[in-house]
Amino acid sequence: VQLQASGGGLVQPGGSLRLSCAASGSISSIGVMGWYRQAPGKQRELVAIITSSSDTKYGDSVKGRFTISSAGVKNGVYLQMNNLKPEDTAIYYCYAFLSIPEWRSFWGQGTQVTVSS
Repeated sequence: VQLQASGGGLVQPGGSLRLSCAASGSISSIGVMGWYRQAPGKQRELVAIITSSSDTKYGDSVKGRFTISSAGVKNGVYLQMNNLKPEDTAIYYCYAFLSIPEWRSFWGQGTQVTVSS
């Protein structure tokens, strides 16, 4: 199983970016997909997750600015990030909890998001 993430980059404060993550491999079903992030010197934290029934959960610092959506759960998820702030600068990691068929957690490679003028 692989999680392929893309869409990071450099953006000015107030700008937007869209991250994508797709899962591939012998997957029976997907329970949860989403994003965590880790800034230098800080612990990894929740950004946003979405379940197979489209329930969502967001980290407090991104509520109202970020939106997670599903492209059909097996095809991946998107994270639309608006009104980006310098404190959003971090490596963003795609996450999935899925069945292969036993249920396991998987992490993708990180993608760097830098918010700076």
